[in-house]
Amino acid sequence: MTTALIIVAVVLVIVVLLALFGIIGFNKLRKADILCEEAMGGIDVQLTRRADLIPNLVNTVKGYAAHESGVLEAVTAARTTVQQAAQGHDVSAKAAAEAQMSGALGRLFAVAENYPQLQAAPNFLALQTELAETENKLSFARQYYNDAVSRLNQLVKTLPWMFFAPMAGVKAREFYQAPAAATERPDVQF
Repeated sequence: MTTALIIVAVVLVIVVLLALFGIIGFNKLRKADILCEEAMGGIDVQLTRRADLIPNLVNTVKGYAAHESGVLEAVTAARTTVQQAAQGHDVSAKAAAEAQMSGALGRLFAVAENYPQLQAAPNFLALQTELAETENKLSFARQYYNDAVSRLNQLVKTLPWMFFAPMAGVKAREFYQAPAAATERPDVQF
């Protein structure tokens, strides 16, 4: 009888250890997935912050360069696209919207170079400073997201965690990559 009890005890210990290991694996994957969601939220916050600066920037430029309506309309359209992309979960749509915004802002600042009074206006200078700060924060947020995605993808694709990924409802995520044509930040000059 003692041998039977020892076997039962060993089997019970093994079952408990396997269950504990499963719980740890499940929680580890879910935490990594939540970290990715949090990191994407950071990108959304910065995209929204940048989009919120645009109306003031457009109004300031409009006062000096009213006849540049095509550029102003492109910036406004890009702002709308960024706001819509920030509401969704499609990483490539966010990157494309960001690229569209960066291109539109680049054209806007190119127009602003033709107006020395605009470049000297306190409102315009303040908006440029805020925009430059937001661009830096956005760059950091993208890097933070990609780091979180890297950690998650490593877990999802390596042993033993890959066996727990389906149970945890966790999948590999897409990295945040700017489209090839839009890898440059807008030129913000003071």
